[in-house]
Amino acid sequence: MRRALIGDLLAAARVLSAQPPHLRAGVMDRLIDQAHAAHRYMARFGRPHLLWGDGSLLARALAEPAVANPGGDICDFAALSVAAARLAAFRRRGLLCPSGQNGRTGLC
Repeated sequence: MRRALIGDLLAAARVLSAQPPHLRAGVMDRLIDQAHAAHRYMARFGRPHLLWGDGSLLARALAEPAVANPGGDICDFAALSVAAARLAAFRRRGLLCPSGQNGRTGLC
């Protein structure tokens, strides 16, 4: 997965804001894992993944159905916080796993 930009985090926060707070970390981890898999797919086959996009978190988040944000700005900030924290954790695992594989899969 390429280096995330603010647009990636905002798109992920939009997806997370529609989820109950206790599910957000898991949903974010799924989005990150799928974006990472799409990145590897793109590198191998030279074309975007049909469901998950080009390997960016933005493309993966935009593939989710549009949702309304019932919580307003407070919900958005909380979702953005979860998105940033889970992405930072993913990056730390990547630094600890020199092969570049996701540490959660045990493929280090």
